[in-house]
Amino acid sequence: MLRHTGPKRTYAHNLRLAILLCLTAGFVNVAGLLAFSILTTNVTGHAALLAIDLESGDVKEAFVALGWLLLFLFGATFSGWYIGFMGKHRRYVYTIPLFIELSVLCFVAYYGASSDEYTGQAPYFAGSLLFVMGMQNALVTMISKSVVRTTHLTGLMTDLGISLSSVIRANFRLNKGLSERLILQGSIVLFFLIGGILGAFCFQHYRHYSFFVPAALLVVTIFFDAFRMEYLKIRHRYKGWS
Repeated sequence: MLRHTGPKRTYAHNLRLAILLCLTAGFVNVAGLLAFSILTTNVTGHAALLAIDLESGDVKEAFVALGWLLLFLFGATFSGWYIGFMGKHRRYVYTIPLFIELSVLCFVAYYGASSDEYTGQAPYFAGSLLFVMGMQNALVTMISKSVVRTTHLTGLMTDLGISLSSVIRANFRLNKGLSERLILQGSIVLFFLIGGILGAFCFQHYRHYSFFVPAALLVVTIFFDAFRMEYLKIRHRYKGWS
């Protein structure tokens, strides 16, 4: 799912990647907003806030909004640099970025409650989430060759609208390519929303500890290929005995 690149990468790899990491991003999007009252998976809203703060002359808040934009950008830049740095070892390019994201989610889950006691700490926790979401989005975008994006839906809804217009022009006759594109785009929207619902539910019940849930989803994502290979080996052995 992650280690397959180039010609070896298939539609199924992109679909699995979209489901797992859109669940993660949707969860962080809602749980991060409830926990810190700050958007943590995209920067469109922060760009609007930056413009408002600049117009009103609120320099301090403008610097904060600019910080959100730059943290997401730095995360994406790190992923791009790391993929280029890995070069011929790109089969395992996902390891370091996703382990960094896993570590940040666990840190927020364990220490994030302190932001309730010391409100000045909330921006730092939110900033760390913006950084890793930028990192995740760039990583997935590059691995899937821009087929999958996981942290926001603006561009995706545009792509889905274009695909639906193609369906209408074809008098609702779907070829394989168009069907796969619609399923993938619809899955991204659906699982982002499901992740958001889970994020709201878990945060209401478990507060900041709920961030351990997307951390667990990342563990599944990182080791999915290894788990699947072991499963196939066991099934092959079972068939050999029967």
